[in-house]
Amino acid sequence: MELKRADLQNRQQWEKLGIELPQYDVAAVAENTLRQPGWVHFGAGNIFRGFIAELQQRLLNAGLSETGIVAVETFDYEIINKIYDPYDNLSMLVLMRPDGTLKKTVIGSLAKGLCADSLNKDDWDTLQAIFRNPSLQMVSFTITEKGYSLRNLDDQIIPIVKMDMETGPESPKHTMAIIASLAYTRFCSGELPIAFVSMDNCSHNGEKLFSSVMEIVRAWEKNGFVPAAFTAYMGNPKKVSFPWSMIDKITPRPSDAVRQALERDGIVNMQPIITQKKTYIAPFVNAEVPQYLVIEDAFPNGRPSLEQAGVYFTDRETVEKTERMKVTTCLNPLHTALAVYGCLLGYDSIAMEMQDPQLEKLVQKIGYDEGMAVVVNPEIINPTDFIHEVIDQRLPNRFIPDTPQRIATDTSQKIAIRFGETIKSYQNRSDLNTGNLVYIPLVIAGWFRYLLGVNDTGKMMEVSSDPMIQELQETLANVKVGELGSYQGQLKPILKNISLFGVDLYQVGLGNKVETYFQEMIAGPQAVRNTLCKYLGA
Repeated sequence: MELKRADLQNRQQWEKLGIELPQYDVAAVAENTLRQPGWVHFGAGNIFRGFIAELQQRLLNAGLSETGIVAVETFDYEIINKIYDPYDNLSMLVLMRPDGTLKKTVIGSLAKGLCADSLNKDDWDTLQAIFRNPSLQMVSFTITEKGYSLRNLDDQIIPIVKMDMETGPESPKHTMAIIASLAYTRFCSGELPIAFVSMDNCSHNGEKLFSSVMEIVRAWEKNGFVPAAFTAYMGNPKKVSFPWSMIDKITPRPSDAVRQALERDGIVNMQPIITQKKTYIAPFVNAEVPQYLVIEDAFPNGRPSLEQAGVYFTDRETVEKTERMKVTTCLNPLHTALAVYGCLLGYDSIAMEMQDPQLEKLVQKIGYDEGMAVVVNPEIINPTDFIHEVIDQRLPNRFIPDTPQRIATDTSQKIAIRFGETIKSYQNRSDLNTGNLVYIPLVIAGWFRYLLGVNDTGKMMEVSSDPMIQELQETLANVKVGELGSYQGQLKPILKNISLFGVDLYQVGLGNKVETYFQEMIAGPQAVRNTLCKYLGA
């Protein structure tokens, strides 16, 4: 058995194994989609394949739609060439229940995978044609927080963006320039309406997307590449909207146990790959069962009826509240805490970390004590129920092969939201004192200790990719574990960086505390564990 459209014709052999199949003609849906596209998604990785694509499959199964999704990759073209094309754009979704059982579903809603490369004429022409089509309603994104970033740590425009601004919309390279270019195609086709929906796991994601795209658009107008009318079109929410959203589902790297289970079923060619750009991906996606998606209902050209698939559609204020609840309190800060300390302490499993008494207590303190004091209640989801599900069920699920190394990726892009927003909330409350925070600054200090690339036994360890890793490690280059005198205040300029943390940590009374914790953790081998025990108990 292969994950191919032709093999799906023998439905009985798949269903006998308990594998759910699409309840529609996959080939016909793909043809309909390219003829009358309604939904394009940028970011062809696991969260898209394991969550968003399955939502559209629900609509297709129920007869509520006749078209699927066109998936577009702007960063790692191997995903399309090695995971989409060889498997006829099918994927296998494997939900990993806490009891260890697996729910397997073939996802057929992915009509086509494209590379957003202007040098790839066929794919680029197809994209241009899709954006000229009046039927297109929604363009969504899961490109990670760094995908929206136009600047470096010093707030300077990065070279690739500068080049895009200076060369115009013909051959864009950065994702935000690609989106601006395709939007210009749509503008030139009659100022057709469209919604650009960021579904990335970051605060005010729609605002980030709008701000970055508009900066490129304005630069193009200034440089004479586009007319002022295009800038006005992009800024008119009745024509072009940028809804905010909150998304939540853990889709970790491919599990070898899942691969083996699929191969025992007789499904061949399930081997995961690691691309040259270090994407871990497979023909299957393993994921947890819980999932949440809340979207601001602002679609000038209509939208799929995704509320029928469990998506919450609401106003921007409610989206912001659900996002703040999750990203700044109930999940994301806990993940970052486990990521940096898990790497330092030699863990390769989030679930195993939750059996560590200090780390379990750390996430409880950050979540229940420091975070919940300022949590925002969105009403549509109860914060208390949500955080209990996270701490009691989701993080300890030993069948979810999530790693601290994966979550530690791009921490510099996340820390301002995951911790900076809570710090700001403390500042805005007369009954709370920012200086009394203990565990949030402990995580920040732990992150800097992690950046040294030395684990708690004193051995070198690999640090996960991060767009600011070079700058940060250069600043800390002379700090040595086991040499307390090597610390000469190197953290001071970083801790004052408002772009990085959302606040000047000295102005809010936490800078010196972070320095103290950091110095305790560089004392020598086992200093990280000793510091955790000091503040969390043995």
